[in-house]
Amino acid sequence: MHVPDTKVALSTASVYPESTSIAFELAAKLGYDGVEVMVWNDPVSQDLDALRALSDKHQLPILAVHAPCLLITQRVWTTDPWTKLVRARAAAEKLGADTVVVHPPFRWQRQYAREFVRGINRMADETEVRFAVENMYPWRYRDREMLAYAPGWDVTDEEYRHFTIDLSHVSTSRIDAFEMVDRMGARLAHVHLADGSGSGKDEHLIPGRGNQPCAELLERLARTGFGGHVVLEVNTRRSGSPAERESDLAEALAFTRLHLASATRVR
Repeated sequence: MHVPDTKVALSTASVYPESTSIAFELAAKLGYDGVEVMVWNDPVSQDLDALRALSDKHQLPILAVHAPCLLITQRVWTTDPWTKLVRARAAAEKLGADTVVVHPPFRWQRQYAREFVRGINRMADETEVRFAVENMYPWRYRDREMLAYAPGWDVTDEEYRHFTIDLSHVSTSRIDAFEMVDRMGARLAHVHLADGSGSGKDEHLIPGRGNQPCAELLERLARTGFGGHVVLEVNTRRSGSPAERESDLAEALAFTRLHLASATRVR
């Protein structure tokens, strides 16, 4: 069986509301290949020295940095969105990560949104770190839909250099995952693996617990020689205990390794 070199990492967001330190501890204990750091309100996630110390302590590389793009991180690393990206790039360079994950702007960030496509590509010219722009989704309430992102939640409509695909966001968007992967083509650089049931919520289920083609996508990545990272970005807030959270993250890792290793039989 063909086993690709793709690294499987754990997003520190997967242990929320627990700390970044807990994420490193669990990733090392369970056998993940590395960590993606979600920069958020946890002071450790913003502190490069603390992150480097965690990486050294647990012998786990930091493979990606998720820039603070969420509603709850609007004041992390200043309120200026371009400063956030400059600091995320500097963090990735200093920590040895090769990818910065970034969301498209919110519609109310008008000046940032107008400049975003040109600006993100200009920043990509200045570093070897990849800025992988992540697909988002329309916000829904009952039968109403609001377009919260600009230029848009479907990032394949724009000429970004690199993409992150998030299958939970695909599910919330109610679109076909493989159609989006096809549109991303060779620019697909990073994967946030999580499942969804097609509800209006961004669920981030453990892979295999929803209706998204998580297994099929992993098998396709293995067949096509995908050169990026697969990051488990799942929601464990409903885990009943630390032991159950650990079990959920172990299940997610086992699922991912199984399907990354089962796609191609070497002759």
